[in-house]
Amino acid sequence: MAMPSADSWGSSPTSPIGFEGYEKRLEITFSDAPVFVDPCGCGLRALTREQIDSFLDLARCTIVSQLSNKEFDSYVLSESSLFVYPHKVVLKTCGTTKLLLSIPRILELAAELSLPVLSVKYSRGMFIFPGAQPSPHRSFSEEVSVLNSFFGGLKSGGNAYVIGDAFKPRKKWHVYYATEEPEQPMVTLEMCMTGLDVKKAAVFFKNSAIGGCSSAKEMTKLSGISDIIPEMEICDFEFDPCGYSMNGICGPAASTIHVTPEECFSYASYEAMNFNPSCLVYSDVIRRVLAGFCPSDFSVAVTIFGGHGFAKSWAKGADVASYMCDDFVEQELPGGGLLMYQSFTAVAPGCMSPRSTMEIDGWSSDGTETAEKSDEMCIGWDVQKKGVMKDADA
Repeated sequence: MAMPSADSWGSSPTSPIGFEGYEKRLEITFSDAPVFVDPCGCGLRALTREQIDSFLDLARCTIVSQLSNKEFDSYVLSESSLFVYPHKVVLKTCGTTKLLLSIPRILELAAELSLPVLSVKYSRGMFIFPGAQPSPHRSFSEEVSVLNSFFGGLKSGGNAYVIGDAFKPRKKWHVYYATEEPEQPMVTLEMCMTGLDVKKAAVFFKNSAIGGCSSAKEMTKLSGISDIIPEMEICDFEFDPCGYSMNGICGPAASTIHVTPEECFSYASYEAMNFNPSCLVYSDVIRRVLAGFCPSDFSVAVTIFGGHGFAKSWAKGADVASYMCDDFVEQELPGGGLLMYQSFTAVAPGCMSPRSTMEIDGWSSDGTETAEKSDEMCIGWDVQKKGVMKDADA
């Protein structure tokens, strides 16, 4: 994935072997400011572009595109994405970015707005090129040390987990979580894919001779990304000579995709958060994502806050043709949270059966429209407004 700003960060070059697709993801949630300080409830959305740039500069990334609605602001970055809600910031960066170096500035800006920290979550998979990562991302223990220096004093203390089969070291999921009190209901789905099908990956090259596309809009349509959650308004961006990013928004719900299509280190990620799980079919979302990339391996991490009941059963519903689940882990998190992690490996050529592919497109093999296409969707979770819950158990 060639980034336009790659050469401008002389201290943080991309790996000479290839571009690191696996993202580092930081999510910080804040409690309400006193009403006399922020009577309109703007919170972090009151930050200026200059202030946002000030912490992105520290992480070594820049804004390339923006899309907003009444609930939040989304930014496509030179390396992945940023989402700013009134009481939550989610920063996701790939390559050799220094994401954790942005924390002091984010906390400084939040303090100026009288927003106290409620919780923090940091997650990532296994880097393809771990030796190319700069400090403070040279190891998970180094990352945890930095996170604890800022958030270890929260009521739960800092909690770090390395999840996955010890005999499959390339399929590890790293999570750090600390919280002051339980959060409001929220479900986040993070999906990481490697070994992309060559023809599927070619869509994300700006080279028509190999089946590529001339624009981000064309990549979005041809890959089927626009059909994963059709209600999402999409802001997409193509990189030169290859690579792709998009953010999708719908009410308080967000989705994002990032693609590094080069064959020797191909990678794609999908994330959806703040959605109402009762209005989406888990297995349909997974299949639609897979249809655009046909990876040889993928993992899914579903993080649930605010009660496990329906969301837990929802996240167990995947039935993916041509893939074998080779790991499944449930990890409880402080404050009543739950992380469900699964990894899959392809067991047959191609990621989908012909019938499954047709169903993903919204039509069954007999030509009738499938239920999930005709169902009215209600993506946003109405209670998810400010990202905090006071004086109540989640």
